[in-house]
Amino acid sequence: MANTQLGGAETIDSYRKKIMTILKKSGRTPVSDRDLATKCRTNRGGAANFRKAVQELCKEGAICERRRGYVSSANMGYYPATIVRLSRTFGFARPEEEGAQDVFIPGKFLQGAMTRDRVLIGNIPSRSGKPEGEVLAILEEADSKMTGVIIEDNGKLMFRADSMSKTPIQIQRKDSVIYHEGEKVLAEVVYRGQRHAEHKVKIVFSFGVCTRASVCAEAMVAVRGVNVDFPEEVVAEADQLANAPIPQEEYAKRLDLRETPIFTIDSAKSKDLDDAVSLEKTETGYRLGVHIADVSHYVRPHTPLDNEALDRGTSIYYANRVIPMLPTSLSNGICSLNPCEDRLAFSALMDLDENGEIVKYEFRKTVIRSAVKGVYSEVNEILAGTASPELLEKYKAVQHMIPLMDELCDIRLRERKRRGAPELETAEGALVINDEGVCVDVVARERGKSECIVEEMMLLANEAAAKMAREKNLPFVYRVHDKPSPEKIERLEQVLLRLGVEVPVFTDIKPRHLAEILDNARGTELYPVLNVMVLRSMAKAAYAPEAIGHFGLALKDYAHFTSPIRRYPDLAIHRILSNYCENPNAEAMHEKYDAFVIEASMRSSDTEVRAITIERNADDCYKAEYMQQHLGEIFDGIIAGVTDFGFYVALPNTVEGLVHVSTLPESDWINDDSIAFKEEQGSACYRLGDTVRVQCTKIDVNSGNVDFALVEEGQEAAAK
Repeated sequence: MANTQLGGAETIDSYRKKIMTILKKSGRTPVSDRDLATKCRTNRGGAANFRKAVQELCKEGAICERRRGYVSSANMGYYPATIVRLSRTFGFARPEEEGAQDVFIPGKFLQGAMTRDRVLIGNIPSRSGKPEGEVLAILEEADSKMTGVIIEDNGKLMFRADSMSKTPIQIQRKDSVIYHEGEKVLAEVVYRGQRHAEHKVKIVFSFGVCTRASVCAEAMVAVRGVNVDFPEEVVAEADQLANAPIPQEEYAKRLDLRETPIFTIDSAKSKDLDDAVSLEKTETGYRLGVHIADVSHYVRPHTPLDNEALDRGTSIYYANRVIPMLPTSLSNGICSLNPCEDRLAFSALMDLDENGEIVKYEFRKTVIRSAVKGVYSEVNEILAGTASPELLEKYKAVQHMIPLMDELCDIRLRERKRRGAPELETAEGALVINDEGVCVDVVARERGKSECIVEEMMLLANEAAAKMAREKNLPFVYRVHDKPSPEKIERLEQVLLRLGVEVPVFTDIKPRHLAEILDNARGTELYPVLNVMVLRSMAKAAYAPEAIGHFGLALKDYAHFTSPIRRYPDLAIHRILSNYCENPNAEAMHEKYDAFVIEASMRSSDTEVRAITIERNADDCYKAEYMQQHLGEIFDGIIAGVTDFGFYVALPNTVEGLVHVSTLPESDWINDDSIAFKEEQGSACYRLGDTVRVQCTKIDVNSGNVDFALVEEGQEAAAK
């Protein structure tokens, strides 16, 4: 907000205060531009500042210009919101007030607003009883670049934005890019009208045909501002670091653990190996070493490499693609804990008691030499006693640790249950991609004991890092997970009671209450659905410079320490802990890092959301691509969600599809509190958790949408 003063004129800030006071006193009566200027005693020299103050307040949504003048938005009940969905004839806006319902906007009241625009909304009478409103002003326009598909509409090629799938937009005919119907493109808005039909875009780039999931995923990455390629100066810096041998003086400064049996456990395809483990039994419990790639040794503050890593925030994984946070010469090379190679590490060395609790810990700069590149499936075979002699030979140097790790994992799982952490079991799909990049299968991802072992070891290291930061009063980037909002818990209780699930009595929600809900439903047909419902009732985990604990894990202290190759927050706290280990002066640490942890927390939270959105949406496109092979086929699934326009059915392989109300027998169907979809007058009812038989009827790879139709008894033969 500017505060300039022209000659003897009043400042913009002074005019803002006067304008707000005048409009608040006027109640719901508009004040004309001339009257407002007069009441503000605007002279010729102050006209520019007065006009600027009015523009600022309108842009912020604090005031609004109506036909007869200006009004205070607060007096009128106007509120800011974001356009979240558009159709040809209506849209929905999401108010910024937490917990508020989405607002239906009839098409004639949209004022040309586009998806992700920040707008000012005024309520209008509603026949349905649900919130309904009109767009009074566009406060902030969304990014002008968007992805979509070239379609034919009334004989003309038009642009259909992914964010406005029912709204064709005109294409400016001066484009130099060649495009055809059915292509996925990047477009830029060049003109915005008062109606959607008046908007115009120019085509910037064509990715290829929209029926290929890889093409759609590439577009998602591009439109969200993720750079696939690294800048030349970043690559040059990384290559220089990767090609330099470890100096002898670096060996001398570190704890040498090269003779200690240490190994990594990851998926067979993983190349960025950033964590390794060692474990031995002691008289009082266990000595656990979690050895993490010392990325902070290579990525120094404020270098091009560091700036790029902060911009990216995290590596992005989807299908068979990885968009790394660091150049591969580091992520797959000198930083990766590859077997039989000397590597610099930052090790969390922990003494655990017989209950698996941390009684003592230290963080040391180390040099390690991983003995084996372990693979989850192979370790699972060893644990199951089905490993071949050749496989046992591969793990010979570390095989003695595997039963011990299994033992410690069981202890840790019992401890997790004791402290009340809910055990969420949500199904994940694994995509099978062929050499052409096409998804040819989707299978439910199996989670074996070795995956659980690694998770528990990493949790201990993460907890120790956060514990040290709190005890030493260090500036830090914590992984935080707040308790669920009262509104979400109340809603969850209502749904569970209607579904007949026993709900514990509580006044203040604790993790153990959610764990009890899941335990009560374990083994029932509702259990898979309840896992998703409980997960959605929780707050979103994020990064923050203040420690508020982790609700989902039922831990007081928690951070992300174990993946600095692919997550910037881990790299950030490595840098802080390394600095403290060299110079244990908390006051100096705050001077150096206070601003950094605020920025790293905020930006890392944002880039994490961006990565998750890309990964989930890309997975949907690949699943839809796979289902193209199965159009017309029949499947059994369970009802996983209910909406106003039908219900979603989840298949055992994790593919989800919509049974739209238009495909059901003609009747008055209603959404019964998102629990069931039923006839208002008849007896037909489809409830959450019900098993149903469906036929795959329509696929849209571009949107990742799969459509199903119910198959009733007697229809199956006809469907075949």
